[in-house]
Amino acid sequence: MDLFVPGVVYLDIVFTGLREVPRPGTEVWATGMGSCPGGVANLAVAAARLGLRTGLGTALATDTYGDFCASILCTQENVDLSFSRRVEGHSPVTVSLAYDRDRSMITHDHPPPLTADGLVGELPAARGASVSLTKDDLPWVRKAREAGTLVFADVGWDASAEWPPEALGMLSDCYAFLPNSVEAMRYTRASSPEEAARRLAGLVPVVVVTCGSDGAIAVDSATGELVHAPAVPVEALDPTGAGDVFMAGFILGTLNEWPLVQRLAFANLIASMSVQHFGGSLSAPGWGDIADWWRTARLDPALAARFAFLNDVIPGGEQRRVRRAGATIATLSDAHAHD
Repeated sequence: MDLFVPGVVYLDIVFTGLREVPRPGTEVWATGMGSCPGGVANLAVAAARLGLRTGLGTALATDTYGDFCASILCTQENVDLSFSRRVEGHSPVTVSLAYDRDRSMITHDHPPPLTADGLVGELPAARGASVSLTKDDLPWVRKAREAGTLVFADVGWDASAEWPPEALGMLSDCYAFLPNSVEAMRYTRASSPEEAARRLAGLVPVVVVTCGSDGAIAVDSATGELVHAPAVPVEALDPTGAGDVFMAGFILGTLNEWPLVQRLAFANLIASMSVQHFGGSLSAPGWGDIADWWRTARLDPALAARFAFLNDVIPGGEQRRVRRAGATIATLSDAHAHD
């Protein structure tokens, strides 16, 4: 496969259009709501919609939520679940409140059943793989690198606020590290995203620091190349999963050996397209969405120059339309009936 994505799949329930977040003892109303597979499914779906042969290594519960997520991933999104398993219990759930161009989340879950290697099942052969850095050793990461797999890493928020540099030790087995600007500066004690990117460049071949509306910064350690790619300005509805969509675009460009500046530009573009829809995984654009955007954007001289490479990478022929998150969690039979 092109990309192997291990981790936890959550059922995401996203509320948008909030005038404020609820305070104790109050109730607020949302104008929009979406439900979809979340967690590592955000990256898996985004990559599959770009045509990457994507496999997911996760444990899906046998409850209705798990059935819903499995149906969406396998039947609708063509994600390979052969390296996943179904387990008794209830699915992990995240409720996301999209407000003021950001989001707050409430999550309930139980630790997934992992092997001694830190996976649910076996490690498949893949051109690329993703990992979220942890303080615990994950032996599969080194095995993947030794097998020739390019490992792309991100990192979660450190609730302890300690940001220990030793948490980045796994980067020695990774090809690229893609933190956001806050994470990068906290771990490196840098005063700017660019300074953080330069410091991290000594730990991994390629570093990409995402900066939200300020775009992204990347450093290629082998060549010393520094690239700053501006964001594509849009009116954001829900930022849930935008970082995963960005990573999917960067992975696609890397596996296709695009220049670094094109990888950043493309990742910025599809991340900006995703925040205009609610729901993490099902907000990711497909090639049809990208082609529609390009037909209009090429009339703008600045965008035409920056994204001219799209003429060579957008697949020819009719592209399938992607689905957005729905407010209702369909039953398994309903999900099949509407495909």
